[in-house]
Amino acid sequence: MLPENNADAEEFEEESFDDFPSPPPVIPEWARQEGNQWQRLGEFDILAKAEELTGLSLEIKYEPLPVGVWGIHLVRGERGRIFVNSQLPPFWQRFAIFHELYHLLNHTKGARFWQHTFVSMESFENRADSFAWAAAWPEWEENQYCDWN
Repeated sequence: MLPENNADAEEFEEESFDDFPSPPPVIPEWARQEGNQWQRLGEFDILAKAEELTGLSLEIKYEPLPVGVWGIHLVRGERGRIFVNSQLPPFWQRFAIFHELYHLLNHTKGARFWQHTFVSMESFENRADSFAWAAAWPEWEENQYCDWN
């Protein structure tokens, strides 16, 4: 959908994928320890390791998701799926996979449960981002995907 007027056009531009976050000044020690074991793994190995840890049959699907949605994960019964926004550049797709993977590994009771606890949802998102940064750090540092379109 294209914006109808100038005000809408400015809002539309702000929602593009042109502005990505900078890495944190420090990655917490817990995230480095957990993320190290996922560094440089290919997609197959990520899924195999995650399946072993979760007991789920997992898959990753790349789909055009709404702007601002990098990824989501769904679990139904013994199956899980990570949806990644196919419009993201390759590095940020990997980041989204690791972010959603953290939720699969650590937040198994679902969003409704966590929304009713005394811990803010923002802290869960921050922890997932810290884990994703730690897991993807070598690729970021080496600018591994800079020549991919």
